[in-house]
Amino acid sequence: KFRPGSPRPRKLVCPGQKSPKSSNLRRTRQRPHSTPWSSRSGRSSQGQTMAGGNHKPTDAGEDEGAMGMFLRGGIYGGGIIVMLGLYGVIQERIMSEPYGDEFFKVSVFMVLCNRLVAIGFAFTMMKTKGEDPTLKAPLWKYVAISFSNVAATWCQYEALKYVSFPVQMLGKSFKMMPVMMWGILISGKKYALKDWLIAAGVTGGVTMFLLTGETKAKHADKGSSVYGLLLLLMFLGCDGFTSTFQEKLFKDHDKASKFNQMFYVNSCSAGVSAFTLIVSGKLGTALSFCTRHSDFVAHAGSLSVAAVAGQFFIYSLVKEFGALVLAATMNIRQVISILNSYIMYSHPITFFQILALVAVFASLFYKTHDGWKNKKAKAPAPKPEAATTVGKEETPEDELELAALKGSQDTGNRN
Repeated sequence: KFRPGSPRPRKLVCPGQKSPKSSNLRRTRQRPHSTPWSSRSGRSSQGQTMAGGNHKPTDAGEDEGAMGMFLRGGIYGGGIIVMLGLYGVIQERIMSEPYGDEFFKVSVFMVLCNRLVAIGFAFTMMKTKGEDPTLKAPLWKYVAISFSNVAATWCQYEALKYVSFPVQMLGKSFKMMPVMMWGILISGKKYALKDWLIAAGVTGGVTMFLLTGETKAKHADKGSSVYGLLLLLMFLGCDGFTSTFQEKLFKDHDKASKFNQMFYVNSCSAGVSAFTLIVSGKLGTALSFCTRHSDFVAHAGSLSVAAVAGQFFIYSLVKEFGALVLAATMNIRQVISILNSYIMYSHPITFFQILALVAVFASLFYKTHDGWKNKKAKAPAPKPEAATTVGKEETPEDELELAALKGSQDTGNRN
């Protein structure tokens, strides 16, 4: 019987049985070496956030996370290049090549088709994300954007009747200067000398391309390319206003998400397009053309699906990897689309036009590289006690919204 003050009796341990004391000591010694993804550490190997944690994932975990990001980036970037490349090929086929012995001439009908598909996509995304579908900004702002948007897209489609697809694609690069001018007039922005020099390099390259070789579409009349270039200038003015006004709408009404804005802008644009078709009497002409040429219906449907799919990949890439990765992807997409057009439709090209293409895309890639350097220079140093996330780059919401809008100039709202 145990008495107070007397030594505690030692517990007998049978041969082959481990002592409880040695077992506890062994567990105590092993505890500091527990894995960083254990439940005690509060952090998983997938890069979940743990405030103030000093544990780091193993090399295998880092490799797995980097490989996953690489694969997702490749899928999103490849999706953009493939979908928008397909969009460009089908667009050129519809507007510049005949169906039988006749050409499709009702460009506004293509605008309406694209808007209807984009409305369905935006509404589905709002429901999926649980967003409020009610109007978040004054209706007149959406209507203003819609008018300029429809006008810009109509000019873009009409231009393909008179100028080649590479000229139209380069014309979109030419939009840097109009966007900067609208930014000064509408938002009071200021641009550095380097920005003006980059814009001048792009503008000069495009001008050189237009002046040193053939610019008209394959089946266009001689001299009609001048009218096509005027349409491109109108496109640049209207599209520059659309981009700048949408950016201002996001800043003034931060509750309007990108899908909410996409839904209402495309709804208003569809209304404007349908009204234009009815008033001009071209709706019956377009529908009659559809009944005569089933392959046109397939092309028009594929064009709209490619546009919306491209926009989905754009939003996904921007959300996970940021605006600069999107800009680089769009530059690559432009190069591939232009080369593909020259190969598929046998457009003539001169040596000076090749030099002009090099000047344009060198300026664009330099702009992307310079933006990447500035972003790294301005990035704040990580705080030792702050919550960190492995394998994910945080993107400010305003940069995401703006980049998604500018990146989708060839899809959804733009086309």
